[in-house]
Amino acid sequence: MTLRSRPFFIVTCLAIFSVCLSLYKGSTPVTLYQLLFDENHQLKAIFLQFRLPRTLTAFVTGGLLALAGSLMQLLLQNPLADPYVLGISGGAALTTLTLMLLGASGIWLLSGAWAGSLLATLLIFALARKHRWQTHTLLLTGIALAGGFSAGISLILLLTPNASVHNMLFWLSGDLNDAQLPYAGCLILSLGLLTCLALAPGLDLLARGTKQAQALGLSTERFRIAIFLLSSLFTATAVTLAGCIGFIGLLTPHLTRLLTGYQHRLVLPLSVLLGGSLLTLADTFARTLLAPEQLPVGIVMALIGVPTFIWLLQK
Repeated sequence: MTLRSRPFFIVTCLAIFSVCLSLYKGSTPVTLYQLLFDENHQLKAIFLQFRLPRTLTAFVTGGLLALAGSLMQLLLQNPLADPYVLGISGGAALTTLTLMLLGASGIWLLSGAWAGSLLATLLIFALARKHRWQTHTLLLTGIALAGGFSAGISLILLLTPNASVHNMLFWLSGDLNDAQLPYAGCLILSLGLLTCLALAPGLDLLARGTKQAQALGLSTERFRIAIFLLSSLFTATAVTLAGCIGFIGLLTPHLTRLLTGYQHRLVLPLSVLLGGSLLTLADTFARTLLAPEQLPVGIVMALIGVPTFIWLLQK
């Protein structure tokens, strides 16, 4: 086994382990033998209607956030950048909580999260256009919009009746309770990863710095726009699937670069596998630590992410 293939082997094994553990663990353990040979239809219903959709949604969401984080750190040339730094999740949260306050549920909440994310993306895109989407302009515009969205979220929580506040806070911390099979998420993740791999040589040049990339003939403005739109799409999809979950997009790119270096044709697929594995494991812990009570997966991810990030700083 070569040095380059070893990280992929390790992370692939971690991904398989995390998915299998998530499918098995829960208030009612479900084994492969029971699924194949047991006539207990209740176990099969638990597996097919709850356990499998939630596991796949967690893995896809983690992969989307990790991929968005890798692109965002490249776009902003900042190791602290993550998918939420531009306020995209804030736009999704504001529209979703507004719909919750109005009594909406189900598909309306999913549509609201998607619409809010896209609205935030379009606002940033329009406001930063005058300065040709320079790094500092995108960052400052996103921070300003995120502050505005945060104020709107706080206002909604203050106006909401006490009976509904719990559901809103749970969603803001990451909610996979009502997960469905993520067909759209899988499609966006697959096509998005293939697109990013096609752009990988240009991403490698852009990572050297804007001036050096331009000197080598790269159209940096077009690449910035492509990176921004792709990372926004990935973040919007992740928020739509699972609410607001932090640390995945911040930590995973750093861990991946420690394992495999800085070539994006290696970094990006490894980020997807590692991000999906981390969020799937976090969701498994969220479901089982205080079973039958469930914790928001974002809280568990933060408990994992804080010591991991401190360890990375020491490294």
